[in-house]
Amino acid sequence: MEKLTIDEAKKLNDSAVTEEHLRLHALNVAACMGAMADHFGEDKEHWEAVGILHDFDYEKYPEEHLAHTEEPLRAAGVPEEDIRAIMSHGYSICTDVKPETDMEKSLFTVDELSGIIQAAARMRPNGIGDMEIKSFMKKWKSKGFAAKCNRPLILQGCEMLGMDIREVSEICIRGMKEHAEELHLTAEALHGQE
Repeated sequence: MEKLTIDEAKKLNDSAVTEEHLRLHALNVAACMGAMADHFGEDKEHWEAVGILHDFDYEKYPEEHLAHTEEPLRAAGVPEEDIRAIMSHGYSICTDVKPETDMEKSLFTVDELSGIIQAAARMRPNGIGDMEIKSFMKKWKSKGFAAKCNRPLILQGCEMLGMDIREVSEICIRGMKEHAEELHLTAEALHGQE
């Protein structure tokens, strides 16, 4: 495979991931990655595809995350640069692959950040549709909100990117708004769940 496409990434991910919340997380990360690609003037679909595949082995091996990723993806023909990007999002947690490119640094940063944005959007009457950066930053500063999301790690990623949390969050919110329906973050989707 010359380049990882979204369709290819979804097929591969669906072969390993069955839990709906993990598939949704992959789509949230992909939406953020697409927006980060736009920011850096890179290939949006390619970055989104990498975002979809980033937790390929997590459902089957949560305690050994990323230890069972390289070989199956390599066997499927996923390009080495994409495999390296996926491996780098576990830097300092479960891999020693340091994020070096803008794509790698972005994936490292938005993985956890997308979770806080999703949680904040779910609390709003209109979902993510009318979310502004100001209201998101209030949630960000509240340590008890989406407490499982690793804020120090997100800030470390922002530092690697040479960007501040507000700027990265704004880009990610924009990306997630573009995919609000698919991410179940519209007012209709949220009120249908109640």
